Amino acid sequence: MEIAIIETGGKQYTVSKGDTIRIEKLAAVKGQEFKVGDKVVFDKVLLVDDGSNTTIGTPYIPGAKVTATIERISRAKKVTVIHYKQKSRYFKKAGHRQPYFSIKIDGVK
Repeated sequence: MEIAIIETGGKQYTVSKGDTIRIEKLAAVKGQEFKVGDKVVFDKVLLVDDGSNTTIGTPYIPGAKVTATIERISRAKKVTVIHYKQKSRYFKKAGHRQPYFSIKIDGVK
């Protein structure tokens, strides 16, 4: 089984073929938004292990790619943010839902 470590959205993920992971929403490319079913290529690969030999990047491996398909575009559960100061009648309440992509890894090259 081939394993790779990729970097996207300021985070690192350990992936292998067939895995489904949740990543930060990707920015639009050339003004065109991503949609479900689009293919995505991650070229920031930090490590590739194919069982017999391991390649470690400095920081990235040149020519290494991980391909994936977008399965779902959604937002996470709401996080409630409360600012409160006692004795001064100050209370603010806000909610936030972080957008994410659910992707399925197609291959590691």
